[in-house]
Amino acid sequence: MPRPPAPLPDRIGHAFSVPVARAAGISRGRLRAADLAAPYRGARLRRDTEQRPVEIGVLARDRTVRATVLARVAAYETVRRPHVFYTGRTAVVLYDRLFDDDDGEGAIEVAVAAPHRAPRGAGVRGRQLSPSLVFVREVSGLPVASPASVWAGLGAQLGPRELIRLGDALVRVPRGERGIACPEQQWATLAQLRAAAAIPGRRARPALERALAQVRVGSMSVLETDHRLACDAEGLPESLLDVEIRDARGRLLGIADAAYPDQHVLVEVEGGHHRLHDRQWNRDIDKHAAFTAAGWQVVRVTARHIRRRDHRSALIVADALRRGGWSG
Repeated sequence: MPRPPAPLPDRIGHAFSVPVARAAGISRGRLRAADLAAPYRGARLRRDTEQRPVEIGVLARDRTVRATVLARVAAYETVRRPHVFYTGRTAVVLYDRLFDDDDGEGAIEVAVAAPHRAPRGAGVRGRQLSPSLVFVREVSGLPVASPASVWAGLGAQLGPRELIRLGDALVRVPRGERGIACPEQQWATLAQLRAAAAIPGRRARPALERALAQVRVGSMSVLETDHRLACDAEGLPESLLDVEIRDARGRLLGIADAAYPDQHVLVEVEGGHHRLHDRQWNRDIDKHAAFTAAGWQVVRVTARHIRRRDHRSALIVADALRRGGWSG
């Protein structure tokens, strides 16, 4: 029976560089043991860190993918040169956003400003960018291309819908306790996206401008963006998004995903997590009852309605708008 590898000292952490390990007295043979992964040249990552955590629930995939990417970033940090920063899909994850097709297993995306040379090697996708095309900021101690720079830089890689989805995700204004808006947590503004797209030399500028025309502040999830785009495709009037609904005395009844004040119609996009958490479910029921008591017609749609080819969610909303007097 093979002997298990010798324990590693705790002080070197879960991710470390080969020089740091050698300085700590770890042999080259130990660095080749099966309990260590070598995701990048000169870096090691304990395999128990690389393993996907066991997750359950609707948001399990998001948490799992993010944990996987963060582990790979931690490993790359041990060998990253000072002028290298994170960009592309890796940056999107660091901004706590994801793409539908992300699994966390792709190459780490990094970049440098010219004249530095782009990094190369297994597990790394490096790019050289003009200094005028990117701004770098610090996120949790990591150098990351700014949200607007990331969005504009993906213009040649993403399709129209993905560009709109990502734009919506970056410009949304999160809400905290009691539904209070937190503008300081907004990753980017529409003006910043527009400025990034307009920089001379920007690739895919027409595609960025077309997408930007459909990016809106207030879509709080990918599902809400998809519903909004379905409504646009069916010719519905544009709704207000992420709306505070109050009663006649000014008391806040709740935050509606979308509102059509002229027809007195509210739309609630129900993600899967709403029905799996009792507290959220009961809170939604109370909120919708309060909306109805205040004279609003409440329409609730789910992913099954939104993702159908016939834009079923938009057709449901159209019926409600007609009941409210819309003549479209």
